[in-house]
Amino acid sequence: MANRGPSYGLSREVQEKIEQKYDADLENKLVDWIMLQCAEDIEHPPPGRAHFQQWLMDGTVLCKLINSLYPPGQEPIAKISGSKMAFKQMEQISQFLKAAEAYGVRTTDIFQTVDLWEGKDMAAVQRTLMALGSVAVTKDDGCYRGEPSWFHRKAQQNRRGFSEEQLRQGQNVIGLQMGSNKGASQAGMTGYGMPRQIL
Repeated sequence: MANRGPSYGLSREVQEKIEQKYDADLENKLVDWIMLQCAEDIEHPPPGRAHFQQWLMDGTVLCKLINSLYPPGQEPIAKISGSKMAFKQMEQISQFLKAAEAYGVRTTDIFQTVDLWEGKDMAAVQRTLMALGSVAVTKDDGCYRGEPSWFHRKAQQNRRGFSEEQLRQGQNVIGLQMGSNKGASQAGMTGYGMPRQIL
């Protein structure tokens, strides 16, 4: 993968806007959660976006994270490689992304491999990890480790069942969005064809 040179003009402005979305406080919270969730001897990265990217870039931490959200023996990623080869590391990142989607993270919340690999959009990486944490807290299956208050619990569906009788009664009600006919009468109205009376 060739290193990209500095960007100028509109490209630079766009990149600066993307970089402004990165949240350093959120980075600390995510690092704490990943360290606690993986419960392995993972080295704590120094603070900063570049260090956060380097820490996650080879995909091993991400794969360990998604595996830790499953019961033992049901891990989605069977083999985690510590290879230094670029294509192997990118493959591990894409394995994590597929596993995260299968776990329940929405496709719109998932970052692209290059967002992490080239550090193009680390805020998108943060959003994916936040969404993953939210799904884990919502599932509440005993695999999540950490404070439940670190992530938002997603809303669950709340189905309502109505009987045929209730549905029939609902058809007779005029919704307030349609206006109201209370107090309406035709008193004082004249026929449309009558001329105006001038006295």
